[in-house]
Amino acid sequence: MKVVLLNGSPHKDGCTFTALSEIEKVLNTEGIETEMLHLGTEPVAGCRGCGACHRTGKCVIDDLVNPYRDKMLAADGIIVGSPVHYASACGAICSFMDRAFFSGAGFAGKPAAAVVSCRRGGASAAFDRLNKYFTISSMPIVSSTYWNSVHGNTPDEVRQDLEGLQVMRNIGHNMAWLLKCIEAGKKEGITFPEQERKVMTNFIR
Repeated sequence: MKVVLLNGSPHKDGCTFTALSEIEKVLNTEGIETEMLHLGTEPVAGCRGCGACHRTGKCVIDDLVNPYRDKMLAADGIIVGSPVHYASACGAICSFMDRAFFSGAGFAGKPAAAVVSCRRGGASAAFDRLNKYFTISSMPIVSSTYWNSVHGNTPDEVRQDLEGLQVMRNIGHNMAWLLKCIEAGKKEGITFPEQERKVMTNFIR
């Protein structure tokens, strides 16, 4: 079993990375393989709404979104981390997630967790924003013992957030537990339910 952790911060080894690393350590002790991906500092274009991904299975824009999305689809679970910028998830991770999820294919049934890092405020709004990608995609949400956030302005300050780090560790344990339950279910012939064809209802006719 494998979990991909996506660091949406421009800082490769910053606060978001510190939070994700705490989860990664637990997953590894639980026997879960992990891969940490970093979004980096290069611009991530926003979704054009062209719909080509519905036909081809990939975005027409040639950047890291397609290869990272492939890694996420191949994994058994995903964890997405973002710093809080202006009381929401950062722009780069939102552009990435818009494009990675717009095709709407392949993520159903895959456990996911969102993690946010903030200095002071905005964690709940950022957390809510990221979770919406998962809930619209029929993905089980991995929760913890508090909302999935850490506080601090530097990695050292995040390491002082003992409750936040505990929340991260519990995400790791809960993700491992859910993945093992899914694997055990598959061995018993229990598969993810077949989804009905999506109905689109417009409010204005």
